[in-house]
Amino acid sequence: MAEILSQGEIDALLSALSSGEITPDEVPKEEEKQKVKPYDFKRPQKFSKDHIRTLELIHDNYARIISNYLTAQVRSNVKVKIESVQQITYEEFIHSVPNPTILTIFKMPPLNGSVLFETNPQFVFQMIDVLLGGNGNGNYKMREFTDIDKNIMKQINTGLITNLKLAWEDVMEVDVEIESLETNPALNQTLAPTEPVALITFSVEMGKSNTFINICIPYLSIEKVLEKLVVQYWFRENDEESIEESSSKIKERINIVSMELTAELGRTSVTVEEFLRLAVGDVVALDTKTEEPVHLLIEKEPGYYAKPGVIGKNIGLQILDQIDKDVESYE
Repeated sequence: MAEILSQGEIDALLSALSSGEITPDEVPKEEEKQKVKPYDFKRPQKFSKDHIRTLELIHDNYARIISNYLTAQVRSNVKVKIESVQQITYEEFIHSVPNPTILTIFKMPPLNGSVLFETNPQFVFQMIDVLLGGNGNGNYKMREFTDIDKNIMKQINTGLITNLKLAWEDVMEVDVEIESLETNPALNQTLAPTEPVALITFSVEMGKSNTFINICIPYLSIEKVLEKLVVQYWFRENDEESIEESSSKIKERINIVSMELTAELGRTSVTVEEFLRLAVGDVVALDTKTEEPVHLLIEKEPGYYAKPGVIGKNIGLQILDQIDKDVESYE
């Protein structure tokens, strides 16, 4: 805090300046004030860095999921990668997409309101070209979409949007309900122009072309679940609620794993010369006595003592005891 001068000190300072005893440069300056970060009230930051980071994690997983989905649809390798997650206004989003474009509007309960899924014309025409037998490497001119174009893309986009359920399941369970498909973004009045939205942009590499897909999530839609978009909350919820479910799943999957059981009747050692002389009909003596139990190996590790015998037409084993590895060293 700056020191407050008395009236006498102020008079003395002015007198010294007038007489030339001190120069203005020698007058102590007030310490630089703390810098103030500008805040735009027209564009308030509704999404924190944690929210953006979690949305990026969710949709990075989504990019991998729809890469597989699109690859299966077109029978060709398709790579989808998340490019950015940012907060903008709805008006900025509408002005950033081409016209015409395929704008699929859907609900994603428990989120409120509508979410927008935009696939640009380059992606649309390339997908349709490949699905109808083309190579997907053509030069596509901008034109209005036909009813056939829209019907094909409605099916593709429904599949893409449905996969959001898988991407979100680690955070919360969501459902998807397709509402409509539009081609003129300027006519869409879903939100007010200044409404903040989270814009998630993906790049799509298919053949020799790179195109883009956008998901626009309004702040009003996601507001009531924002606390779940904090990474710490996400992992805490997983720790508290999912640990029992995870343990159950692990146990269930382990229970159906196949294991190899091998009965070892005995061992012996021979020289190379004896080995080379072995022939059909030779008898090899093992180190196991006839009355001794054999070892039952589990995945090549000793597990039980067993007695060999016959069960019907098959050779079988009767388990006698468990091998105590802490006592016996097996080589």
